[in-house]
Amino acid sequence: MSIKPIHIIGGGMAGSEAAWQAANAGVPVILHEMRGVKGTEAHQTDKLAELVCSNSFRSDDHTTNAVGVLHEEMRRANGLIITTAADHQVPAGSALAVDREGFSEAVTAKLEAHPNVTIVREEIAGLPPEDWDSVIVATGPLTSIALAEAIRAHTGETDLAFFDA
Repeated sequence: MSIKPIHIIGGGMAGSEAAWQAANAGVPVILHEMRGVKGTEAHQTDKLAELVCSNSFRSDDHTTNAVGVLHEEMRRANGLIITTAADHQVPAGSALAVDREGFSEAVTAKLEAHPNVTIVREEIAGLPPEDWDSVIVATGPLTSIALAEAIRAHTGETDLAFFDA
């Protein structure tokens, strides 16, 4: 019996991390990312996990700061985002800051090379098809208008809220 793939919509930091963790657990992943086919107002490339606002992951001090504690938990889980950030770290005092281009290029390369990850460059303009067994929607604040409208219509909400740095 083959394992059905997890479909992940969105190749930002959350979608990339989810793809990495599932793939490393032996689950096939289909990562859907619209950039490369359709851009956003903020992104400059088609690379996965592209940082668009800042190169900082904030404090890396796990002894006095909750964000630093989260970083440490991600390290212990062999997180793609945090380990790649460490590989592309630039001086920033007690903060974890990265070379943005090198970081997103490395995340993209690692996911492209993973045998359990298939990256599909397409916009998912509506809610996932019913034949997709498992789905993670990780499109963040730059969700396409069409997908945001589909989510809004399905949930009955008049507004959607995204939490961002």
